[in-house]
Amino acid sequence: MRPFDDAEYDARLAAARHEMASRGLDALIVFAQESLYYLFGYDGGGYVFFQCAVLHAVDRPSTLLCRRPDVAQARDTSRIEAVRVWLNAEGANPARDLVGILKDEGLEGRRVGIETDSYSLTGFNCRAVYEAAEGVVDLVEASGIVRGLRVVKSPAELDLMRRAAALADAAVTAIAETARPGVLDSALTAAAMKAMLEGGGDMPPAGPLVNSGSRAVYGRGVGGARGLGESDLVMVELAGTFRRYNACIERCVTIGAVSEAQSSMHALVRDTLEEMLEAFRPGEPLGRVDEIHRARLDAACYAEVRYAACGYSLGATYRPSWMDVPPMIYAGNPLELRPGMVFFPHVMLGDTRTGHAMGIGETVVVTESGPAVLSALSRDLVRA
Repeated sequence: MRPFDDAEYDARLAAARHEMASRGLDALIVFAQESLYYLFGYDGGGYVFFQCAVLHAVDRPSTLLCRRPDVAQARDTSRIEAVRVWLNAEGANPARDLVGILKDEGLEGRRVGIETDSYSLTGFNCRAVYEAAEGVVDLVEASGIVRGLRVVKSPAELDLMRRAAALADAAVTAIAETARPGVLDSALTAAAMKAMLEGGGDMPPAGPLVNSGSRAVYGRGVGGARGLGESDLVMVELAGTFRRYNACIERCVTIGAVSEAQSSMHALVRDTLEEMLEAFRPGEPLGRVDEIHRARLDAACYAEVRYAACGYSLGATYRPSWMDVPPMIYAGNPLELRPGMVFFPHVMLGDTRTGHAMGIGETVVVTESGPAVLSALSRDLVRA
């Protein structure tokens, strides 16, 4: 059931342990579901409750702490050797169960890393862990260990992301084929999901964003369906997802006449993105991409409405977001681009001064020879 062979997981564990040792850590408490998937193949939804694994810096079995409904899935999908269960009950405190595992595995008095920068660890549970661990282990913030490894994708991961990108293309095509006056914009979302799921994809961890009419200026999805007009524009941003790996795309779908102002805005957005894409080369700082974004849009008098960041890293994520951050793409980010990194740069303009909107975004892989865009679709306006 796991998407990669044992050699790939062995290499990931070895790299994580090497980083742990360099930081003087004896173990790492892994809370992020993305980390559990990356290191062990564990694919599940139990992260909405208290769930974590203990990874030792030396080569010894790891232990997962979870609820009983997740045990079978953990054993079937993951390479985790030991599974411990905490039970729902009045006064239950799984943080104490976790500390019990740390004691049982000889970690008392040791330096133990913990992933706190994750949707999987609520503020309430984080406080409970620190309270239970006080005087037992020395907890050290270590959210960047596995996250840092995940930024550079292996060839096997890139294969899955290419599959995801093909699903994203199919979704945009399905939206264009469905859009017409009088149709609810929710029907466009349904068409996109149908295309991706029938194509063998997974439910994406968020969206799709399908905002029409005056809503097109929004940078987030909004509740409530809206009927499309005789002349309309639909802002589409979505992720195709395959084996939890996401590839994103952004396009604008138009119905009826396109105004001169919209055409001009589209040309600016397209040309800006194309220059940004050329900056995805090994050795370049990631912040250079947003410097291009800012310079072009500011010169065109959009400084007041452009975003302060223009994209983010992509990989395998779980709800609530397909954004695999950090890293984000913002001016001044010193991260050096390396082959195997995957990003979603986009130029999304929602001009609240005029009500006009336009956006284009691509999933791009940094390769030895330069940027490789995963979508096969044109960057022209998509005509319904």
